[in-house]
Amino acid sequence: MNTVYPVILCGGSGTRLWPLSRKSYPKQFVPLIGETSLLQDCAERMRGPSDNPYAKPLILTNEAFRFVVPEQLTAIDVDPGPILIEPEGRNTAPAVLAAALYLAAGDPEAVMLVAPSDHVIPDNSAFHQAVSEGLQAIGARGDLVTFGISPDRPETGYGYLKLNHAPDGSSAAVPLDRFVEKPDLESAKSMLADGSYLWNSGIFLFAARDIIAAFEQYSPALIEPVKQAVSGAKTDLGFLRLDAEAWATVEDISIDYAVMEKATNLSVVPYSAGWSDVGSWSAVQELTNPDANGVATTGEVTAIDCRNVLVRSESSSQQVVAMGLENVIAVAMPDAVLVASMDKAQDVKQAVAALKAKGAKQAESLPVDHRPWGWFESLVIGDRFQVKRIHVHPGASLSLQSHHHRSEHWIVVEGTAKVTIDDDVRLISENQSVYIPLGAVHRMENPGKVPMVLIEVQTGSYLGEDDIIRYEDIYARN
Repeated sequence: MNTVYPVILCGGSGTRLWPLSRKSYPKQFVPLIGETSLLQDCAERMRGPSDNPYAKPLILTNEAFRFVVPEQLTAIDVDPGPILIEPEGRNTAPAVLAAALYLAAGDPEAVMLVAPSDHVIPDNSAFHQAVSEGLQAIGARGDLVTFGISPDRPETGYGYLKLNHAPDGSSAAVPLDRFVEKPDLESAKSMLADGSYLWNSGIFLFAARDIIAAFEQYSPALIEPVKQAVSGAKTDLGFLRLDAEAWATVEDISIDYAVMEKATNLSVVPYSAGWSDVGSWSAVQELTNPDANGVATTGEVTAIDCRNVLVRSESSSQQVVAMGLENVIAVAMPDAVLVASMDKAQDVKQAVAALKAKGAKQAESLPVDHRPWGWFESLVIGDRFQVKRIHVHPGASLSLQSHHHRSEHWIVVEGTAKVTIDDDVRLISENQSVYIPLGAVHRMENPGKVPMVLIEVQTGSYLGEDDIIRYEDIYARN
């Protein structure tokens, strides 16, 4: 049997789950349902069945997330395969073609299982069985296979797949008649009653050579620039950076428009074992095990006399109390709170646009800023001072740097820090502190086996993150 290569698309920056999901750290990296992130759940699913595991996953992501992806996968003991860095977002068609060209060069018989990183599929065994059904269609006819979700409501937020006939209850692949755009409510009701329509999951299975041939036939203009981007890719700290100049000429287009809606060798595997693209807070409510009154809560929440609500507290020190609410979404973050009617769940992106228009940093940035070495959180910001909590992973190191406008005090509260200040290098243990004068060339490292946490107090005339002059950086940041 040909090897199945999972291809995980991990470059999205959705706004429909604001304030938890933001451009700086979107929903695929967030533990929306349970303790692990959607990316981690996807990677776990993409290990394949225990008796026939899949190859290491190929990940496509962007510059902003290149260190977050391996960090999250390593945390669940998933060893990623190649991580391709897209210089800029160009939608799913170029990403899939780049993955196909890369895989085919190493294994001409490669089979690709392409999936977004931000979907919820709770039954891994049922998913693996559906993939097995799709593999039979590939082996017998060389089909391009997609997975259609059995609808349970007249949904207007998804595209649909029209089958030649209604599914007979089996999971065998069936021919696809056509793709259907997101419908209005009346059309969605009609399609649900018809029985021969499935939701388009955006998950695909095909041989790399077959999808390349489909691109050559239906979207030939994509072939040459994507080939150049892959052939001109450069290795950087274990990542593979697609050539930026070639990638800039690639059309921004989805794989549905570029290939799938034009191809004739399409099959659909019906799937009814549970799926969600988690595209709104109302979807999160459904997945959070609401009680008999439709009350779904996460974190430090007390709900009294409420019905059909989702209430979340994203801070262990923040108590959220909901009383007498009905059909309401309430999500509390340390720096922003969303309160919305449940029927406005699909419109949250309008709130993000409004915040961006007024220049609010909360529109796109979280209070926790993730970096290759760990993360930091701003605790207090005042006139000419700022207090941060900084978490450094074991073995990680910040860049050797200096500042024009600020000095810093570091107080270690957990672990041990190796501190460089000009020519002085010393170890700072818990409850010890050190002063970094303005202009001093300095660095902090975590030489230990446990996380190192310190409190940083900055003082100066300008405290922005762009006041950094880097001299050395193990993460190759400019």
